[in-house]
Amino acid sequence: MDSDSVPSLQPERWLEEHGDYLFNYAVSRVRDAATAEDMVQETFLAALKTGERFSGRSSERTWLTGILKHKILDYFRKASREQTYGEPQEAENLEIDAFFDRWGRWKASPPDWQVKPDRAYENQEFAGVLESCLNALRPRLKAAFTLREVEGLTTEEICKALDITPTNLWVMITRARMALRDCLTKNWFGA
Repeated sequence: MDSDSVPSLQPERWLEEHGDYLFNYAVSRVRDAATAEDMVQETFLAALKTGERFSGRSSERTWLTGILKHKILDYFRKASREQTYGEPQEAENLEIDAFFDRWGRWKASPPDWQVKPDRAYENQEFAGVLESCLNALRPRLKAAFTLREVEGLTTEEICKALDITPTNLWVMITRARMALRDCLTKNWFGA
């Protein structure tokens, strides 16, 4: 591709054209507005520094979103390394043995919530409860769950980012799901 066919970047318009989209993307992943704002600013700064790498094979928004995804991954990587080991949180105290028999089968079926998850998420109140439940998870569990279920990263990518084994990831995802199910059952769907 010759230099004449590469579109020129217009950083002066990034905030107006892409700021809200990038902010919403970030806040839906990290669940904190201040952190999301910082990530968008860092994304714009990184884009300014590396603008010569923009080849024009994608839109500016796609390119900026790619940079933001790396910022989000760095955030979860850092959060998982900085985990404090004080009092265990409620989600950490769930005993897996309470849910499964010795063959790994459910001792009792989880409650039937009688609601479709995709419909419930549209409800603002539910979104708030889900966010509270996610925030109750230990940082490493939250990071593993978010990278898998929200970001859609592969096992290999998550293991590399969090410096864990695939088996450890499976355990973390299982614990996160069980803790979220328990929290949502108690705080939204009723026991």
